[in-house]
Amino acid sequence: MDNNMMENQELPETAEAFVERGNSLDDKGDYDSEIADLTKVISIDPTHVLAYEDRSQPYYNKGDYNSALADLTQVISIDPNNGTTYCNRGLLYNIKGEYDQAIADCTKAIDIDPDDTYAYNNRGEAYTQKREYDKAIADLNIALQINPNDADFLDCRGFAYYNKGDYNSAIADYSRAISIDPGDAIVYRHRGHAYFDKDDYDSAIVDFTKAINIDPKYAKAYNSRGLAYGIKGDYDFAIADFTKAINIDPEYAKAHNNRGFAHNEKGEHGLAITDYTQAIRLDPNLTNAYLFRGRAYEETGDYDSAIADFTKAVGIDPECDEAKEGLETAQKKRLITIAMSLENKENE
Repeated sequence: MDNNMMENQELPETAEAFVERGNSLDDKGDYDSEIADLTKVISIDPTHVLAYEDRSQPYYNKGDYNSALADLTQVISIDPNNGTTYCNRGLLYNIKGEYDQAIADCTKAIDIDPDDTYAYNNRGEAYTQKREYDKAIADLNIALQINPNDADFLDCRGFAYYNKGDYNSAIADYSRAISIDPGDAIVYRHRGHAYFDKDDYDSAIVDFTKAINIDPKYAKAYNSRGLAYGIKGDYDFAIADFTKAINIDPEYAKAHNNRGFAHNEKGEHGLAITDYTQAIRLDPNLTNAYLFRGRAYEETGDYDSAIADFTKAVGIDPECDEAKEGLETAQKKRLITIAMSLENKENE
């Protein structure tokens, strides 16, 4: 065996060497090897802050958010004045849907560094998810005062305006973000939804199409454009887009559900029921799938199945008035059908 080869494959001997090699592995996407190297660093020096910080990144890239959180928490225990780490941990709490913890961490980051734009942005995102839109916009205003040309901050503020129902302000922010970064498919889709909710379906379709042109594998953009086509009554175009979304992501429950709706509007109840059933298989808590399948069953005269679906929809969302109305109507139609059947038997 070549001795030179043996020497080249020897492990690094110092913590710093492991960190350096770990960073190289991250660039290559070899996250497991990077984690192994950085774990070795920590075994050599359990207080090595940089190793914990660096190891949180491959955990994050692998979607192992709990391990990433544990590493960032360890950094904070060693260095409690590290504002960047609080900000990063806040981002992870956002991803996990733990918005109060995210806000607390981002607030701590801002206390340490009042000019930390990412902390304002991350806290703004958490406020948006909590539907505290004015607080979100206030945070994003500060981030944009410090860095007015950050397209991501504009997108986030636009999203807060959109959820607040201020579609014009949302469109203005999305448009500014696009002027800064015209290659971001997500922002085009976001702006498209703002146009959609303003009932400007043609402009929405233009934006969704632009998103698709930028990223031809963007399943959500096809689904969004399909919705716009469906609203315009262009069901064949809608079905084509929903089908494209499903081909890209076969587990996309909402695309199956939406395609079912388009089929149902065309009177293709069997195809609609098949799509709704698949949507329910993928997401058993998708209220609209039960609601729409119930309507399809009702239109085919299968009132028992319709009643079962409307009942399930109400069980998932007790505030769904459409499901309650559908249930009442289906029950009445079933009783009428039974009564007519008995009457016909008596007349034989």
